[in-house]
Amino acid sequence: MEPKRILLIIPYGGVGGMERLALTFYNYYKQKGYTVKALKLIKLETDIINFGEDELFLKDYDLHRMPITKRFLFYLSAPLSIRKIVKREKITHSICFGDMSNLFSSLSFTKEFKVGSIHSFKSVEFQDKNILNKIFKWSYRSTYRNLDKVVCISNTIKEDLIENCAFKFTDKLEVIYNPHDIEAIQKGAGSPFDSEEEQELFSQNIILFLGRLSYAKSPWHLLKAFHILAQRQADVKLVFIGDGEPPIIEYVKKLIDTFNIADRVVLLGRKSNPYRYLAKAKVLALSSHFEGTPNVIVEAIALDVPVVTSLCTKGVFELMSMNGEVNEEGNIEVESGIITPALFKGKLGIPEKDDLLKEEYDLADALEQVLASDKYKNTLVTAKEALLEKFDLDKVTTSYLTPIN
Repeated sequence: MEPKRILLIIPYGGVGGMERLALTFYNYYKQKGYTVKALKLIKLETDIINFGEDELFLKDYDLHRMPITKRFLFYLSAPLSIRKIVKREKITHSICFGDMSNLFSSLSFTKEFKVGSIHSFKSVEFQDKNILNKIFKWSYRSTYRNLDKVVCISNTIKEDLIENCAFKFTDKLEVIYNPHDIEAIQKGAGSPFDSEEEQELFSQNIILFLGRLSYAKSPWHLLKAFHILAQRQADVKLVFIGDGEPPIIEYVKKLIDTFNIADRVVLLGRKSNPYRYLAKAKVLALSSHFEGTPNVIVEAIALDVPVVTSLCTKGVFELMSMNGEVNEEGNIEVESGIITPALFKGKLGIPEKDDLLKEEYDLADALEQVLASDKYKNTLVTAKEALLEKFDLDKVTTSYLTPIN
């Protein structure tokens, strides 16, 4: 049998879910003795996710800094660059993470076993009718024929692609949950903090947001819910870990000033090992408009940290509940925490008004409940093994490289 030579293709090297997933794949396949290369479409000096001597990149400055003409040329040249890398490195299998990587790989016209992957709820994302989203949606009916398999990380995402996004090549779709190296997560959680100030901070009652401050994750909803909670409870703080898009960071800071909670909210920025912080949090909180199956929820389960999340996708029930049955009425208690009503109101972007929503009060109520009782953590600890079974690293990484029957 031909030795496997694998190329992982990711957009950036930030600390988002797709990038951490790619690093998990990289480490596992290397341990199996495969030859593995990781290609970043964009490499930045601030990258947290890195692949050492096995790292390749197409550009070393952000797309947003490119003039439109250079950006267009990058889009045109990327498939050819990938083609050259595949041939030079004698790649037998490629795994792409996200729409841009999928598209460029599908246009490279190489012969390796090509795997694409979809990580978010596309019908919501495509409501932003920018040119890239139009191209991505077009590729679902055209260039995706050149991929051998397209992995959806939840049943909900697969259904959405078929029913709402006119995805043509349904025989190529396969649901495979994101794998997680539970031992590595738990080992990372045992590392010391970067400073005594951080250690002191996380000795308190901490609500933690872990991820990129993006339009999809709509962190302003969490901040508003915390503002509600802070008026009821004095001994709790909110910590954000992750980088973000400048307009969103600016809006978050504006809300902090508006609500006069600067002494209760901490923005720690990127952290190369977020698990040490997650393990010490009282609750992980998400307030996204849409998600795929958020990796950070599984990481919280692995570290016995209860989760409070909005119903950003029906896929959260697949992650957080034993039976996965969807219920969209009110705050729903499940084995790993509480799922609150959806916050998405049909329009992406920073809200025009700072008015508080009923759903933000629901989110605040759920956070207060989890902070007030050990029952949520105890329930999670009891259910943890069963909840984590479908994310087995060996099973998932093998499935990615296996043709669809």
